[in-house]
Amino acid sequence: MDTKSMMIDISKKLFQQKGYIGVGLTEILKVGNFSKGSLYHHFPNGKEELLIACLQSMSEDMTNDIEDIFERYPTTIEATTAMIEQLMVNFELEGTISAYTFSSIISEMALLSDPVRNACSNLYIKMQRIYSNKLLVDGFSEESAKSIAVMMTASLEGAILLCLTQKTSNPLKVMVDVLPTLLSNKMEK
Repeated sequence: MDTKSMMIDISKKLFQQKGYIGVGLTEILKVGNFSKGSLYHHFPNGKEELLIACLQSMSEDMTNDIEDIFERYPTTIEATTAMIEQLMVNFELEGTISAYTFSSIISEMALLSDPVRNACSNLYIKMQRIYSNKLLVDGFSEESAKSIAVMMTASLEGAILLCLTQKTSNPLKVMVDVLPTLLSNKMEK
């Protein structure tokens, strides 16, 4: 792995664990054993540019994971249930779901930085597109599919945040129990 990729990987983990404000460049340099010159060679605009690269990498990883799950299951209900169950397993094993949420970073930076806000927004748009496309296959109208995709994204982000703050996977379990019923009811209308 090249130095730039290593910087992104290490920084992603640190930003996910401690948030943007909680991680200084000195810590990133120390953990990765990088020189300051190397960091500024790859990220001339410093920490915020590094954060944006991390967000783009996280977005790609998350989108690939979600697409993979949604391609393996024939319906939105089955795909969403499988995705949420995987998040619960990750939470139970690791005590966190850091790889699947931007919430902490967004709450710190979105009002301060349009480039960071845009990087986060792009991920949510990609997620909603995956959900919406699957809902279209399930027979939902385009308008309903887009609306439900927004609700699914917001619910999932909220459930993840609740899991992290409450230190339990129960909010995700509630989603697994309730979301299929909501989608089924919407399909019947």
